[in-house]
Amino acid sequence: MAEVEQRKQRPFRKFTYRGIDLDQLLDISYEKLMQLYSVRQRQRLNHSRQRKQHSLLKWLRKSEVVKMHLRNMIILPEMVGSMVGPEMIGHYLGEFSITYKWVKHGQPGIAPTLSSRFIPLR
Repeated sequence: MAEVEQRKQRPFRKFTYRGIDLDQLLDISYEKLMQLYSVRQRQRLNHSRQRKQHSLLKWLRKSEVVKMHLRNMIILPEMVGSMVGPEMIGHYLGEFSITYKWVKHGQPGIAPTLSSRFIPLR
């Protein structure tokens, strides 16, 4: 018992998308990147290279946090930054946004019940 076993530190897990590292994904050409995506994403990127999506990519290069309404944009490797993680590559932006307001049950207030509605506050 005199010997104390030290825990081995686990190495930092390096992210790969379909076997390719994130650094290589940033350097890869657009056509080779399209081959890595599934069919649905390839069709979407081929048929609809819209002006809004192109301007969003320009905007992302300039600033850190961007608020926008493009839920149908596919996350590309160049979008990875502070809010977008590498595991989000290939998904739609709408998959990571909350579309409803959270329900908060039983929040106490000035008049939480119907019986206290007619009681004066002072």
